[in-house]
Amino acid sequence: MAASKPLTALDGDPMAVETLLRDVFGIVVDEAIRKGTSASEKVCEWKEPEELKRLLDLELQSQGESQERILERCRDVIHYSVKTGHPRFFNQLFSGLDPHALAGRIITESLNTSQYTYEIAPVFVLMEEEVLKKLRALVGWTSGDGVFCPGGSISNMYAMNLARYQRYPDCKQRGLRALPPLALFTSKECHYSISKGAAFLGLGTDSVRVIKADERGKMIPEDLERQISLAEAEGSVPFLVSATSGTTVLGAFDPLDAIADVCQRHGLWLHVDAAWGGSVLLSRTHRHLLHGIQRADSVAWNPHKLLGAGLQCSALLLRDTSNLLKRCHGSQASYLFQQDKFYDVALDTGDKVVQCGRRVDCLKLWLMWKAQGGQGLERRIDQAFALTRYLVEEIKKREGFELVMEPEFVNVCFWFVPPSLRGKKESPDYSKRLSQVAPVLKERMVKKGSMMIGYQPHGTRANFFRMVVANPTLTQADVDFLLCELECLGQDL
Repeated sequence: MAASKPLTALDGDPMAVETLLRDVFGIVVDEAIRKGTSASEKVCEWKEPEELKRLLDLELQSQGESQERILERCRDVIHYSVKTGHPRFFNQLFSGLDPHALAGRIITESLNTSQYTYEIAPVFVLMEEEVLKKLRALVGWTSGDGVFCPGGSISNMYAMNLARYQRYPDCKQRGLRALPPLALFTSKECHYSISKGAAFLGLGTDSVRVIKADERGKMIPEDLERQISLAEAEGSVPFLVSATSGTTVLGAFDPLDAIADVCQRHGLWLHVDAAWGGSVLLSRTHRHLLHGIQRADSVAWNPHKLLGAGLQCSALLLRDTSNLLKRCHGSQASYLFQQDKFYDVALDTGDKVVQCGRRVDCLKLWLMWKAQGGQGLERRIDQAFALTRYLVEEIKKREGFELVMEPEFVNVCFWFVPPSLRGKKESPDYSKRLSQVAPVLKERMVKKGSMMIGYQPHGTRANFFRMVVANPTLTQADVDFLLCELECLGQDL
């Protein structure tokens, strides 16, 4: 065989590769990090889709381009992207840019391994288990299992699948024909992934029984009890309750202890979707919001949200110690999970999950935790709550701002009532006209590039803004800017 010379993407020139990557990293630091996190820069550079396609020249050609052009393209990609690390990006449940987490993400991408066997990911197999162990301890468990999933929606779907398998293990082989009509229960404020998961798993969305919530968005345990009895009377078999700790819009925390009592009486799996609110467990001051979570069978927790670990970092935690994950999902692929390896094959965790290839999501959280320590992360959570209180008090002081409700978390929901609608709440078209305000202001702020904040209707409530206080670099000045900018953008409405 002729000797082969290692080739790189740049004609076998390792120096050219290094030069390219240094140049790209320079652009990233300058454009995405320095400018992307500066309050003096725009949050976004809005372009209509057709114009953006033209500016980016998206079509893929048969001929390659010069490195100078590639670097220009890197700058363009960053320039026209939304800067989610910007202090005026309030649009989602994630924001900010933690440098240690980013360092972990860079290392992860550079190593490009898959987290399925100790053979090819020894560092990360051990690291993932240590991180999951720490998260389980914060829930209140001394043992258990878990896995990092590609997002909180998938974590919730895993929990549903595990609960079904535990009750009807034959369904792994025999499928839906092994099952009676099943029923699962969740609040009307739950994340939409619960109904999506029911559809995806073949349960059907009709199997999801929606439990009433109170005026603050918390599940009502008495209605849960009633709905379980109703489902049984209709011939369905209840198997799971999904509670929420930190609902998406209102930031509500379901009463977990009372819900756990209901689950215990009926022998149901209790899953807690704490994708948003789970990080509050790090705060000794505020962790009471999740009182009773230790009684859950499974917990979904997204450190990429309030902790700022970076997308994506989503853990599914289990109290189970019977290897339920592997029994439910394992298929013993002999080319990957050989049982006669020279090391402990229990370290090959890939058969626990539905995926084969699985990205490393533990390093960014581990490195950030090593740098900040648990105390530093606790301060981050407490600071978010403190800044939330500041925002609430400022809203109360200003004409034209009205709280939807007093928040118990870092979701601050409010209306901006423009001058033309003030004092006209009794008008028959008030709600309709108020609903039109938030979309107009959203368009104006995005096209100006000054900030981004989400809005939505809720039940009978007209469109209102949902401010998310999550970015650890946020200051009172940023909060003041938010309110002043809304006043500026809406003064003519």
